Amino acid sequence: MLNPLKIFSKFVKSHNQKQLDKLQIILERVNNLENAISKLNDDDFPKKTLELKEKLKEKQNIDEILPEAFALVREASKRTRGERHFDVQIMGGIVLHQAGISEMKTGEGKTITIVLAAYLNSLQGQGVNIVTVNDYLAKRDCSEMNKIYNFLGVNAGFISNEQTDDQRKYNYSQDITYATNSELGFDYLRDNMK
Repeated sequence: MLNPLKIFSKFVKSHNQKQLDKLQIILERVNNLENAISKLNDDDFPKKTLELKEKLKEKQNIDEILPEAFALVREASKRTRGERHFDVQIMGGIVLHQAGISEMKTGEGKTITIVLAAYLNSLQGQGVNIVTVNDYLAKRDCSEMNKIYNFLGVNAGFISNEQTDDQRKYNYSQDITYATNSELGFDYLRDNMK
């Protein structure tokens, strides 16, 4: 006997499937740029970053430059770290950029996935904060991912509890800052008290 629910679900997509379809379209746009981006010289990457920043200053929508930005990050990661983002990591980066939640298990590449959204949003020149669970991860992730960021022409810093006020100020002035939620909270309170 035919199950009416199965028949219905073949014609009407679930909310999750609709979201995945939207992500797939953006992913295809990123993947379609991979060949062209792979032909760039190393010194072209910071120039591309400046071009993307200029597009944003000219009021181009950040979502319009997402495919090119993600393709640049994927290639930069491949060249600097020997790690190419998988499609699911690209999709995770899109979800993070869209202020969604992307759940990933240990070893699935959360650290490299966040670089996609962090780089894209850093192009707006307002700073990006990445919240980690402890000082060790803030320092480690910043140090490891800085190879990618520097290759692209952006910079990153990290906040830890043993830093001086000047070191904190410097690291907060970077394009991307890694910190724990407690450090961010206490720095906010310290700044207001001063």
